[in-house]
Amino acid sequence: MKREKYQQYIYWGVTAFVVLAFLVAFIFMIIKFDWVKSMIDMLLGILSPITYGAVLAYLLAPVYNRVRDAVVACAKAGISPKKDWKKLGEAVATIASILLLVALVTGLISMLIPELRKSIMGIVEAFPTSIHNLQLWLDDVLANNKDIEDTVMQYYDEGMRMLQGWLTSKFLPNVDKIYGFITNLSVGIINILILLKNILIGLIVMVYLLNMKEKLLTQFKMILYGVFPLKVANKLLEEGRYVHQVFGGFIIGKLLDSLIIGILSFVLLHFMKMPNVLLVSVIIGVTNVIPFFGPFIGAIPSAFLILLDSPVKCFWFIGFILLLQQFDGNILGPKILGDSTGLSSFWVLFSILLFGGLFGFVGMIIGVPTFAVFYRLVAEFITWLLAKKKLSADIRRYERLDYIDEENKAYIEK
Repeated sequence: MKREKYQQYIYWGVTAFVVLAFLVAFIFMIIKFDWVKSMIDMLLGILSPITYGAVLAYLLAPVYNRVRDAVVACAKAGISPKKDWKKLGEAVATIASILLLVALVTGLISMLIPELRKSIMGIVEAFPTSIHNLQLWLDDVLANNKDIEDTVMQYYDEGMRMLQGWLTSKFLPNVDKIYGFITNLSVGIINILILLKNILIGLIVMVYLLNMKEKLLTQFKMILYGVFPLKVANKLLEEGRYVHQVFGGFIIGKLLDSLIIGILSFVLLHFMKMPNVLLVSVIIGVTNVIPFFGPFIGAIPSAFLILLDSPVKCFWFIGFILLLQQFDGNILGPKILGDSTGLSSFWVLFSILLFGGLFGFVGMIIGVPTFAVFYRLVAEFITWLLAKKKLSADIRRYERLDYIDEENKAYIEK
């Protein structure tokens, strides 16, 4: 009995020490926020090859697993079931994953760089004509509204002068430098070498992680069950599976959804005889990875490119984007993603704004699944607190609730 009492005191002391340590660390992070942020940025920079490799391995894991399992199954069925064909399956799956990655990157670069250069040079060469045509179109539209025409044209002329001055003085002198940097890799040799080193190491890390992910997961389980009580370890594994389910389902599903939207945009825009079809389709497909705001973010530069060619086509393009967003948001997206996050539209919007403001473009992509995990943890914690007080966790019991009687825990409605 005395021993159990001392063990309880030790448990309380350790708990108080841990809570105090976390509190001190949190206060220190607030006071020294700039220093902590710089240290985190430096650490992330050092570990960037590991990050690249982990992200690529996570995205290519479904392809790797399917190829490996297919090779093992075919080898066992057709050659000799007594041999262990796992290593052969892993080798073939690794090669297939690398080839798929190289094919995707090479294909995008080979398609985009010529199209990007062509679009930039075409915009620069046709800019005076496009401005003149746009002005004639505005004159025709505002012909019967003289007062509005004078006001609009005043701001229009001022804006065009500023834009043309920026193009002439700042943008045009750097076009060749931008293109030379992308194609010849002749500017910033040190940064390019660092980037190539990170990419190369990232590919090596990706190969290692693809082939040893099961072993790493097994070691992680051993650590969990060795450090934590069984109940806690089981709960952590359950939450880990949920995180994998949310992130895997959302990110891979969103990439597939964006690929379909990009291809659909290319076909329909080509049918509509829009200019810069390939470049615009890639912009729409890439930005569609961002939930909710993605189609509109991609529509802004795309509409500008089309506007310089034809204001009428730009108008039809905006209508096309609105219809495409409705199709993706109400039909294609739910069909592919399902209810992978369990968040309402408000929390989706909230998570994108929050994580986008904190982490930029990457935050807008991972914000929804990250917040979905946080939302589930908070919901489970609230359910646990209610259960401790012997209260209902059914949300419907609180819809018309006025108060709960303290003596018999009766729910008094309005």
